[in-house]
Amino acid sequence: MVCAIDGRWRISRWLLCAGYNLCRGPISQIYLRTVVLLCIVRDAGKSTAGGQILFLSGQVDDRTIQKYEKEAKDKSRESWYMAYIMDTNEEERLKGKTVEVGRAYFETENTRFTILDAPGHKSYVPNMISGASQADIGVLVISARKGEFETGYERGGQTREHVLLAKTLGVAKLIVVINKMDEPTVQWSKERYDEIEGKMVPFLKSSGYNVKRDVQFLPISGLCGANMKTRMDKSICSWWDGPCLFEVLDRIEVPLRDPRGPVRMPIIDKYKDMGTVVMGKLESGTIREGDSLLVMPNRSNVKVIGINLDEKKVRRAGPGENVRVKLSGIEEDDIMAGFVLSSVANSVGAFTEFNAQLQILELLDNAIFTAGYKAVLHIHSVVEECEIVDLIEEIETKKMKETDPKKKKPKRKPLFVKNGAAVVCRIQVNNLICIEKFSDSPQLGRFTLRSEGKTIAVGKVVAVPPAGRTAFSA
Repeated sequence: MVCAIDGRWRISRWLLCAGYNLCRGPISQIYLRTVVLLCIVRDAGKSTAGGQILFLSGQVDDRTIQKYEKEAKDKSRESWYMAYIMDTNEEERLKGKTVEVGRAYFETENTRFTILDAPGHKSYVPNMISGASQADIGVLVISARKGEFETGYERGGQTREHVLLAKTLGVAKLIVVINKMDEPTVQWSKERYDEIEGKMVPFLKSSGYNVKRDVQFLPISGLCGANMKTRMDKSICSWWDGPCLFEVLDRIEVPLRDPRGPVRMPIIDKYKDMGTVVMGKLESGTIREGDSLLVMPNRSNVKVIGINLDEKKVRRAGPGENVRVKLSGIEEDDIMAGFVLSSVANSVGAFTEFNAQLQILELLDNAIFTAGYKAVLHIHSVVEECEIVDLIEEIETKKMKETDPKKKKPKRKPLFVKNGAAVVCRIQVNNLICIEKFSDSPQLGRFTLRSEGKTIAVGKVVAVPPAGRTAFSA
């Protein structure tokens, strides 16, 4: 799961859940957060935990649950019924794995949440990137069942890649929920909980997380709902006296976005509905009905004629909101995922080249990383083939300093680098993409490089071409 806090608004809205619209009254002065569920390996219980959250928060009624129980039983998948709340298409229900990013809504006393169920299977990592890039707080679901945690954590397992991607995509805070603690091989064992936490802490530190400040561990049972909405009874787990999941979600703090900043909304999808509707997360600024904006990079002038939050029509939306914006002045065919809805006065830049600081993770077959290397770039909602055209400078890493602490290496332009290296390089793409320097806009300045289904590097944009140019070269 991943969350983002971003402001206070007075709204009334319809909650969309499992295909049902549940009517609710007006909500006043509540915090807004987005929650993305991240799983580790198949059957970690991510979608079941997501379904349980919606059930416990009152977004699914008993009749719907009974219907899903019968459906799951007919498929000989009795324990999957909670997952059917989040996994809505037939392929997901038959295979028991999330394919697309599911979306639903729930609320607590103080907070309104958008929940995004991101795929965990390695075949659908690009979809997971799309979901995680919309959030600031991650909830990593780990199975305590014997063998399942080890499968996800070992070299090449999904736990490692998901944590690295989450950090790179801006997930500043992480909640690690150790699920299936009620499973017969675990039975709420403190030893098993401590074993998993002990293995995860060093890895989370190496991934860039400050474990004391940014990470919270807690045990749960997604199937029966233990330690999710309310704290556990001592009769279930005698050794746990910490908070429950809803408490942790409610009290986590993340930096607020600027409602007065320039409008920046990466577009993740579009469709026709008596006009052109674009979907995305508003990363900066405020959008109001009647506003004149630009769709970049094609610089199309558009007018906002409607805004929807959680299926409810509103007059304005602030930073951090997942919104649907109806536009006039542009056709659906003229918009692609990765375009950015931008303010006119301070529009987002569009480039075919940029300089980046890269951390090389693991190259395929221990290849070398040099000019001419090609990969797939994932930055906000952009997915674009790219090429490394120049290695500018190798950065001295902590490991290099420990090898020879007294010798300060001069800056040098490398011919190539290998696994574990940090380097400043120039990246080129074929089509214009909307990006900003990481120091100006982290959400539009952090990215991953992938090749043949594997994450090979993470990085941030450190320089873009000067104003009026799309590339550094003439």
